[in-house]
Amino acid sequence: MQHTTKTACLKRLNRIEGQIRGLAGMVGTDRYCIDVVTQIAAARAALKRVEEMVLKDHVAHYVEHAIASGDQKEQRRKVAELMEVLGCVQR
Repeated sequence: MQHTTKTACLKRLNRIEGQIRGLAGMVGTDRYCIDVVTQIAAARAALKRVEEMVLKDHVAHYVEHAIASGDQKEQRRKVAELMEVLGCVQR
């Protein structure tokens, strides 16, 4: 992972960790259900952004390298990885 992407992802994940702790506190103090669900949606959206950053970095580095290498076996392997993970992401 590129250093800038890694730094940005870690920063976002630390914020998300705080959001999750906040959610646990909300549930523990019997906050209004809609408020809890709203915060869950916000945490989910934040995780989605991190996921997109990691995938973008992966494509820009590993997939691009496989294409540039001309190694068809490696190209197929990288495309298969992406297809598998994108299939899991869309569930």
